[in-house]
Amino acid sequence: MLCVNGVNLYYLKTGTGEPLILLHGNGGDHRVFLPLIAKLTSHYTIYAVDSRNHGRSDKTDVYDYNVMADDVEALIDKLSLKSVNIIGFSDGAIIALLLALRNKGMIKKMALLGVNLKPSDFTQQSYQYVQQHYEQTNDPLFKMMLEQPNIELSSLTKITIPTLIIGAENDIYNPAMFVEIADNIPNSQLKIMTNHDHGSYIINNDMLYPDLVKFFETD
Repeated sequence: MLCVNGVNLYYLKTGTGEPLILLHGNGGDHRVFLPLIAKLTSHYTIYAVDSRNHGRSDKTDVYDYNVMADDVEALIDKLSLKSVNIIGFSDGAIIALLLALRNKGMIKKMALLGVNLKPSDFTQQSYQYVQQHYEQTNDPLFKMMLEQPNIELSSLTKITIPTLIIGAENDIYNPAMFVEIADNIPNSQLKIMTNHDHGSYIINNDMLYPDLVKFFETD
């Protein structure tokens, strides 16, 4: 646990090697990465973070991707880490993208798993599900998904670090959006996981792991 930006953030640290930050998705925590962590610890020092309002980290009244990016930036700074690698899933990928847009020197490489730029990137069915769930529960995490992020596609051309974009064949986001993101980040690669939905390829990571290792270990 580390106090940064006014909140206590939990993170799991394990492994040896270059620093690799893992950022989970909405409503989850670091545990979604445990099967992947077991394979990565021989290559990297893992920092698997619980975002604010998730897992073991503090609960607050602030639900904002930019503030969550502030938290991670402060965590990296407080841990005195330099040029980190990042794997972000869903909300975690949004946070990684925001960090890359604001701090070019902080990230060495990043893998964006199931990322989106705007709420309009949802498929119609997925958006309706999120909207209905929020109407039934008033869950602020779902409200955040309906209103954020708001990243302009044209801004992605500023990102120069190597970037791996991964989407699923049956993702909650429109598949054309992944192509547009890859087309606008100059030094990027795109991989679509067939026969998977949003996030299933992380838990069942036999397809994902080789792509990640190849990406992060290639100069």
